Amino acid sequence: MAKNILIVEDEEHIAEGLKINLEADGYTTDIAGDGLEALEKWRSGSFDLILLDIMLPEMDGLEVCKNIRDESGRIPILFLTARDAEDDRVAGLLAGGDDYITKPFSLKELMLRISAIFRRQSWYDENRLQVDRFEFDNYWVDFKTFTASGQNGPVELSQKECMIIKLLAEHSDEVVTRDMILDAVWGYDVYPSNRTVDNFIVRLRKIFEPDSSKPKYLHTVWGAGYKFTPAGSDDE
Repeated sequence: MAKNILIVEDEEHIAEGLKINLEADGYTTDIAGDGLEALEKWRSGSFDLILLDIMLPEMDGLEVCKNIRDESGRIPILFLTARDAEDDRVAGLLAGGDDYITKPFSLKELMLRISAIFRRQSWYDENRLQVDRFEFDNYWVDFKTFTASGQNGPVELSQKECMIIKLLAEHSDEVVTRDMILDAVWGYDVYPSNRTVDNFIVRLRKIFEPDSSKPKYLHTVWGAGYKFTPAGSDDE
């Protein structure tokens, strides 16, 4: 069955161009011209991916993304925007976006990004850690519902947070490089930056570590990457 993509773009010629090219590549599509319409179509439709412009009328793309994630929407979101500062890219990903591509972009690159998102979803669903619930020390993570038990009780995780934990759990007590995380979770090793990985690790430490400044589980291996120690260790 063809993947169904919601295009959220207020510039009509861009939206129509994307629609034509995506459908030529085998996808089905729908278009929303502003943020509120995007939320309405997402709530009433059945989509596999959202291409989401940030600069939108009525409600900007970051707010649309936050609303979807607050409503437990797990749909992949790829931001389309003219903003290319690293802080903007990080903000989009931390808001719950799966990827971020800046205008102008080539259609070939966009198609590769979309393919990478669907490929990483398949990895998350089918990779070798075949458990829905992973337990370590006094905590657990449910990879199916994107929920966990952390320092302060139950918490909802983003898909990217779950994917990072799943990758680290597969390589427990081993060093996992930032490039390995980028490749497995985002699909390529040049975008986003290593700083994005570090920001996600900081967030996960706040959830699971008794003292995030002295990690027991999510250790930094300086100059290399990270090591997950399920049993807990005071060695950083």
